[in-house]
Amino acid sequence: MTLDDLKARHSALLAARYSGTRSVSYDGKSINYGSDAELAAAIADIERRIARLERGAGRVMRPYIVKDL
Repeated sequence: MTLDDLKARHSALLAARYSGTRSVSYDGKSINYGSDAELAAAIADIERRIARLERGAGRVMRPYIVKDL
């Protein structure tokens, strides 16, 4: 799933939550959430995935020691 797909789903989830509905439709699929807590959990999951993709692979730091005589 690409970053653009995740952002589109995030927008759909937020719009549903702010409008008070628990049904979300995107890509021809419809999902009904049983409670606001389930919808909030889905939003949090999407936000974590977006943050992971935007952050990238991260830096690898390799320590080394230099002896100065």
